[in-house]
Amino acid sequence: MREIDRRSRYDRRVFLKGAAVTAPAVAIATSTGLGITDAWAEDASTLTPATMKTLLKVARDIYPHDFLGDSYYITAVKPWDAKAAKDPAVKSLINDGVARLDQEANERHKMPYAQVAWENDRVALLQRIETSAFFQQIRGDLIASLYNNKEVWPRFGYEGSSAEHGGYIKRGFADIDWLPKV
Repeated sequence: MREIDRRSRYDRRVFLKGAAVTAPAVAIATSTGLGITDAWAEDASTLTPATMKTLLKVARDIYPHDFLGDSYYITAVKPWDAKAAKDPAVKSLINDGVARLDQEANERHKMPYAQVAWENDRVALLQRIETSAFFQQIRGDLIASLYNNKEVWPRFGYEGSSAEHGGYIKRGFADIDWLPKV
């Protein structure tokens, strides 16, 4: 059975060293107007940064996992820019879908979808378009691009395939660490 060491691997000294290095970098980034979450969207070649940011919000709202950082969702969303560059139909589908979502948000909340603050309000907007080809395509692609990311697996407690390790009988079968020990 797997034993989990629940002790912290960090102490106060390590934390203070990290904070001393990070604080000036964050202050410089925010004072120059460069948002950390916005920089990735500027790299898009076909879709606009606003469209990419909206797709990120849509991805977070369709598959919400508070314990996952934006970087995992960004990794899942970035391939749509390349798909849009290769196929004009995909570009049109994404641009039209985001435009429709923004129109719905403007009618109900007087702001674009990505700026709607409450998740419940954004989910209500998504429910209005859930039968559209845009929503179905995004939802379907997210299943593969988000959950097939090997960096996400440990966050969900999935250790990966066991076939090459002799199957789950030899790897993972007896890992019941969530039951109290008797």
